Amino acid sequence: MLQDIRANTQGMATKVIIGLIVISFSIFGIESLLFSGGSNGVAEVNGEEISPFALQQELSVQQRRLLSMLGEDADPALLDQAQLSQQALETLIQREIIKQAAGNMGLNTSDKAIADIIGSMQQFQIDGQFSPDMFQGALASAGFTPALFRERLAEDIEIGQLRAGIAGSDFSTDAELQLASSIALEGRDVRYISLPLLDFIATVNLSDEAVEAFYEENPARFQSEESVVLEYLELGIDGYRKDVDEARLREEFELVRDEFELATEARVSHILIEGSDDDRGTRVAEAQTALSQGMEFGEAAVAFSDDIGSAQEGGDLGYTAGDTFPEAMEEAIAALAVGEQSGAVETEAGTHILLITDRREGSSVNFEDVAAELEERIQSIDAAADLLVDVERLRDIAFNAADLDNPAEALDLEVQKSDAVSRNQREGLFSRPVLLQAAFSEDVLEAGHNSEVIELGPEQFVLLRVAERRPAALKPLADVRSAIEVELRERLAKEAAAAQAMELMAALQEGSTVEDAANAAGLQWQVELGVRRDSRSLPPVVRERLFAMSAPQDGSSTREIVDADPDASYLVELARVSSGDPESLPAQERASLRQRIAGETGGTLQQQFESSLRGRAEIVVY
Repeated sequence: MLQDIRANTQGMATKVIIGLIVISFSIFGIESLLFSGGSNGVAEVNGEEISPFALQQELSVQQRRLLSMLGEDADPALLDQAQLSQQALETLIQREIIKQAAGNMGLNTSDKAIADIIGSMQQFQIDGQFSPDMFQGALASAGFTPALFRERLAEDIEIGQLRAGIAGSDFSTDAELQLASSIALEGRDVRYISLPLLDFIATVNLSDEAVEAFYEENPARFQSEESVVLEYLELGIDGYRKDVDEARLREEFELVRDEFELATEARVSHILIEGSDDDRGTRVAEAQTALSQGMEFGEAAVAFSDDIGSAQEGGDLGYTAGDTFPEAMEEAIAALAVGEQSGAVETEAGTHILLITDRREGSSVNFEDVAAELEERIQSIDAAADLLVDVERLRDIAFNAADLDNPAEALDLEVQKSDAVSRNQREGLFSRPVLLQAAFSEDVLEAGHNSEVIELGPEQFVLLRVAERRPAALKPLADVRSAIEVELRERLAKEAAAAQAMELMAALQEGSTVEDAANAAGLQWQVELGVRRDSRSLPPVVRERLFAMSAPQDGSSTREIVDADPDASYLVELARVSSGDPESLPAQERASLRQRIAGETGGTLQQQFESSLRGRAEIVVY
């Protein structure tokens, strides 16, 4: 099995695993795969501790995943934190079990493979190029080091190797292939008559008395939802925007001119040599000798540089305007021409050999070019500040106010009134879950108080109260008549279709053929020969039922009425069943079938393997 596992670490399986890891980073953020240790564990697996920080990170991942599924308006407060925490811990325990098994089998990932993956991750790229600054900045903001990141990434790949190897180590025997093909390739000859409901709906005569009787017999079905009419105040940032005079704009322009003017920038590549002074000096000399003998700088970066990320990009570090790198590097860069290579440049990181690959000149900007952008910026800053001041004032005033009139007058706002809002509101401002929760809370709905000032976003706030409460009530017949008519017509049409299907079945039992019975009734009939389970030529409900019907015996046919389709009923006649034969398949399809069987059983094998590991593991939850 180990041989199969190692074989599966190459090629497509590894690419898929790496792809999943990259997708995980893009969807859930870099921190979702970075777990750090702590001194007080929340659990132990075979003596290995799971830290509180790791649990918090996994919990955060699961919260973001659920919120992304629920939509941008989802309220995090509605999530069951206790249940999510338990799920997160279970995920970490299972991960640790698999990680330990991978380690015991000697699975590992080379430093070069890790470097290749990191260099290819878009999260660490600018304009398609790996950025060491972005890489280190992203890790630092999450509180992790590059070494810890590489360690965790290697663990994920090794877990993937184990799972892919276990699943890929299974195979299918000839007997399994024969059994599977006899089912998958089984052919069935079928004749069927279609009875579309639309044909019957057109013939239904529905009286007013029938509609009224149905309405009176089913009052619970025609109740309106409880609803409320809300009064509310809305504060948005757009209401606080004001014109900015030119003098202030020019003053701001002088303060931020540097933001708009482009400084001269140089694009630099480097070879970084780390280590002790003696070792570093020897390796720097080796790199310089190789370069002097004609080796391309990019090749030398791959061969000599200790900066794994930039080495995969030929040493490229991107552009600098003179303030990106340590002072010694920037001084050397400024002194070099395009295409010129530096000598040894010392920084705290180690010794650098630099190459300037491009230089682009800077540009200045006029006030008129950026005046509109500056005005928008100042307006937004001022409006946000004024908005927050009024929000705080509104909180203070509304807390003790009997209604919204005084708060509205104090802030020069208009009290607005909503249409009827139900608990399941799906449209408009009050479809927002946080507003619905407030409107139907006990404090607002039952006690009649103002709500708290509710933040819908950093630029939008709402204060509400219930102006009118409308309990559930029986809707007028006129409002629901059309829906009742549709339902009754469909019901009567279904009954008529079922009755005709029974008449057709009786005719077949008396010796009539499907063709003759259909023609006599003026209905369409179809015949399909050798239908397989994956066939798309039959209506889905007919295909599903066809392969559940008993095979015909003694030359007779098997017949059933199928009425699971909301749009039609069918009379189905199964005439013949022929078993599948793998030898009848082209070699490529037979190989594909064998691979599919192995994949299905391999997935089961993987689950059993992990369940076995779990059963033998010593797990302690604190």
